[in-house]
Amino acid sequence: MGYLFSRARRTYVICTVSFLLCLMLFGSSFAFAGDPGGANTFSESIGGLMLSVNFVWVLVCAFLIYQMQAGFAFLGGFLQSKNMLSYLGHCFTDGTMGLLIFWAFGFALMFGGSQAAPGLGGGNSVIGYSGFFLSGNSYDVQTALFWMIQMVFATKTVSIVAGGIAERLKFAPYVIYSICVVGFIYPIYGHWVWGGGWLANLSIGSGMLDFAGSATIHTVGGMLALAGAYFLGPRHNKFNPDGTPNAIPGHNLALVVIGTLFLSFGWFAFNSGSSLAGTDLRISVVAVNTALGGAAGAVVVIFLTKIKFGFSDIGLACNGLLAGLVAITGPCAWVPTWAAVVIGAVAGLLMWGTVWFVEVKLRIDDPLGAVAVHGANGIWGALALGIFADGTYGGVNGLITGSGAQLLAQFIGIITAMAWALGVGGLLFYIMKRTIGLRVSELAEFEGVDIHLHGSPCYPAQHEVTAPIGNVKEEMEVRQEKALLEEAFEKDARREMIYSAKLGRWIHANPKK
Repeated sequence: MGYLFSRARRTYVICTVSFLLCLMLFGSSFAFAGDPGGANTFSESIGGLMLSVNFVWVLVCAFLIYQMQAGFAFLGGFLQSKNMLSYLGHCFTDGTMGLLIFWAFGFALMFGGSQAAPGLGGGNSVIGYSGFFLSGNSYDVQTALFWMIQMVFATKTVSIVAGGIAERLKFAPYVIYSICVVGFIYPIYGHWVWGGGWLANLSIGSGMLDFAGSATIHTVGGMLALAGAYFLGPRHNKFNPDGTPNAIPGHNLALVVIGTLFLSFGWFAFNSGSSLAGTDLRISVVAVNTALGGAAGAVVVIFLTKIKFGFSDIGLACNGLLAGLVAITGPCAWVPTWAAVVIGAVAGLLMWGTVWFVEVKLRIDDPLGAVAVHGANGIWGALALGIFADGTYGGVNGLITGSGAQLLAQFIGIITAMAWALGVGGLLFYIMKRTIGLRVSELAEFEGVDIHLHGSPCYPAQHEVTAPIGNVKEEMEVRQEKALLEEAFEKDARREMIYSAKLGRWIHANPKK
């Protein structure tokens, strides 16, 4: 019983039981459906043919966006090899557990009351309350289609946060935060913008607009990563005693480049698929703007690193490409092509500056640059919509056409996103830190969280080759002694952390009298 109800395992039990109770509660309405067979939706007419085209378009885009999870996983090449499996586990959890949570209640909270599909009639300007478990009237082919593409957006939001808290977080807090983000934090703000909520209905300009998620996905995800990294604290040896940051090299930049290309390919579906209609011919402009914005961000960083360091930093250029894609995500449908280049170029500069600001000024450790790539450029992309919208799509006008109303609406939406994500996300991480704890032990971090949290290194063959040569029994004794010593240090309140220049890391020691 003690094994079952330890703190971490108690968390898993509570989450599982709660999920099953919700399933039982709403399961009784499964029989009452909208149109799950599609017979009442399709008709042999021009309208029916257009509907079928749109169905295929949205589903194909959703499938392509789903594979972007592999792109996020490959970005783990920025991390140390001893922690790679843990990061892969985070990405895998987002795409599986996050999917179920969004099906159960995240989708209902986000789109209830939006009237976007059958069964989504219940909701108000603050929160939705219809469409749980895709049951009742939401058991419909149109609602299932809408859920599919919104689900892949939701799971990507959680994976943004994974990059900011990698290499030192326990697995149980990650599971809890993943559930909360997909089930509550992201859907609530998403409802305000995409679900017919109060931000979308602002009487300023056209209301808060966000075509594919610069604010709704990337700003929220980036601010959550900032809150998590702050409460989690930096990795050991990241900062010197004087506060200056150290670079902790990744283990495989080839994975980073591959992951960036995976993500950039999926981004075409990410942005163009947000039209929700293959018959909307503006998708060609959206695709072109997506390509131009990402390329401009990458090229700016390539030249900047050449000027600054004397060589072109390809790893940083990958983040420049992603920054440009993030920035163009929100305004891609409303801006001309020349504006996409400007938005992407500024995004590359902003990413570089934010990395410096977060590390040097805030002294926050963000291993994959989630705050710089997604947070800062999500903000910039949402504001850029209010600046560069040219009125050629939906009558949305920005500053370049002489209207400042849309920029004001975007500003209100961005301030709301930052306050919501930082406030609720910070509270969530603070509560977990004070209760179940966030960080692994110093020993686990030193030896690698893969072995301690998941029972295996990510690269077993490499681990065997690089392991110290010696007697296995002696190795085990040394590890046991380290573990006992670590436990003793944690229990001895008289000891304090001091930096040992000889060992090159922080250690526990008795304070000087």
